[in-house]
Amino acid sequence: MNRPPRISFISLGCPKALIDSERIITRLRAEGYELAHEHSGADLAIVNTCGFLDSAQAESLAAIGAAMAENGKVIVTGCMGAEPEKITAAHPGVLAVTGPQQYETVLEAVHRAVPPVHDPYTELTPPQGIKLTPRHYAYLKISEGCNNRCTFCIIPKLRGDLVSRPAGDVLREAEKLVAAGVKELLVISQDTSAYGTDLKYSASRWKDREVRAKFFDLARELGEFDVWVRLHYVYPYPHVDEVIALMADGKVLPYLDVPFQHGSPAVLKRMRRPAAQEKTLKRIASWRQLCPQLTIRSTFIVGFPGETDDEFAQLLDWLSAAELDRVGCFRYEPVSGAVANDVAAAVPDEVKEKRWHRLMQHQQAISQKRLKRKIGGREKVIIDEVGSGEAKGRSKGDAPQIDGTVHVRSHRPLRIGEIATVKIERADAYDLHGSVVGY
Repeated sequence: MNRPPRISFISLGCPKALIDSERIITRLRAEGYELAHEHSGADLAIVNTCGFLDSAQAESLAAIGAAMAENGKVIVTGCMGAEPEKITAAHPGVLAVTGPQQYETVLEAVHRAVPPVHDPYTELTPPQGIKLTPRHYAYLKISEGCNNRCTFCIIPKLRGDLVSRPAGDVLREAEKLVAAGVKELLVISQDTSAYGTDLKYSASRWKDREVRAKFFDLARELGEFDVWVRLHYVYPYPHVDEVIALMADGKVLPYLDVPFQHGSPAVLKRMRRPAAQEKTLKRIASWRQLCPQLTIRSTFIVGFPGETDDEFAQLLDWLSAAELDRVGCFRYEPVSGAVANDVAAAVPDEVKEKRWHRLMQHQQAISQKRLKRKIGGREKVIIDEVGSGEAKGRSKGDAPQIDGTVHVRSHRPLRIGEIATVKIERADAYDLHGSVVGY
């Protein structure tokens, strides 16, 4: 082969899987492989799958099928690869199947199928690696796996128990990203606030000092990079309260992504989640007292096995009391291997659907009320898209692709990644609208 081999790549699932994809692609580019935008014409296709829900598995199988039809030489990796028999039963012609985080195995499979062509001109990669996100923001994964055993979740089965990265390694990666122009670091893991418990919070070297592998310590150090730092998937352990002080001081963004999952103590007990929701409401109130600008987002499950009308009503009441800023909702899916499938009777699909619509409508009114409070105020907005007459960006209270948008008018053209001060003039259910008053 006279030209560098070309690889097409599909990445499905959560940001944690996206980081796995970035690592694989960085290694491929370092070895001289080129990336192709289409399966057809590529020498090989790689599909990074999601296996968390049955619907996600169906999407993954469809993506594999499309790659097989368009290319014929396909390597499969990711969470669904933990159950290879499901993949090979549907697509027996795939070249290899590997599980999540198995970067070396993916590279070995690529080498067998399409050996690299060594060329010093094509083996150069940027220090921060190849990113699949826009240049101005990046995901920063601080650990793999999870020690919790929520009954609806099979992540520990797919990705194993918690394995934290040393703080020095995380901070060095963050430094490279910031040096490459990243303006926003989105800190992720399966259980971010459990970071370092497996390492017994042991310290590692960062520049001229030792930094403990502890949630607060890492957040404090990341806050010194003078970029936006956004915390995702924060399980509400007591020590999370310490990080709110960093938000109040402007060290990290006043944004907390906490997966509360439900508002009924009985349902939470069946989920094996913290069930003292009255205490949770008090904590939310104390967080907002310490950091009034705090934005709280969360996700919930409706139609969990055994969920009664009264338990669903408790969830709606809890949402009214909590007044969360951003809420996502999932209809429960009986994932193969999940303990929850057997804890109680299944809720009919039509009931799940009705409850999903009721919750989203209920929360929409809450979100709109909270957004209206921002009218007349000024928000720092990071610009994600630019167009003729209007740009789109996000405030400190909006994570990319999951939260709302700020629609921005400006007297001069804005640049992607620029952070502007915007006066908020209007709000709807999910988005804000305003004009630039400072740069």
